[in-house]
Amino acid sequence: MISPFTGGCLCGAIRYECTAAPSEIHMLKCHCRDCQRLSGGPYTPVVYIPAGKFKITKGTLRHHVTQSEGWGTHRRGFCPECGSRVTGGESPGSTGLGVPASSLDDPSWFKAQAEIWTCDVQPWDPLDPTLPKYDKYPRGPAK
Repeated sequence: MISPFTGGCLCGAIRYECTAAPSEIHMLKCHCRDCQRLSGGPYTPVVYIPAGKFKITKGTLRHHVTQSEGWGTHRRGFCPECGSRVTGGESPGSTGLGVPASSLDDPSWFKAQAEIWTCDVQPWDPLDPTLPKYDKYPRGPAK
């Protein structure tokens, strides 16, 4: 795991940096329907970090808000130029946010630690048998 790390959108209009310590970084595969629709794939690989350790260093995100089962609303940031998703998981009751692993400058260090929202897994999406799995959010013991 690399810390600090940087990333951004496809066109380069948005850049960010994260100074979270490795112990503060959580890497998840989110299989929720929102992530499926947003990514065009079976899940979104997410690096979840403390919000206070994340900083936009170039550009200004545009945001879209949807309903969230866990926190009422779910705020996602994207590049207004190319449309790339840059942040997610921002909610009024949350102290963190997620960045998609695809937005990292070096996504090779992403190593999933758990799979969440497995209640929405598609039948053609094989799960990693070595990872803990949660029906929705990881609030209790893994399955």
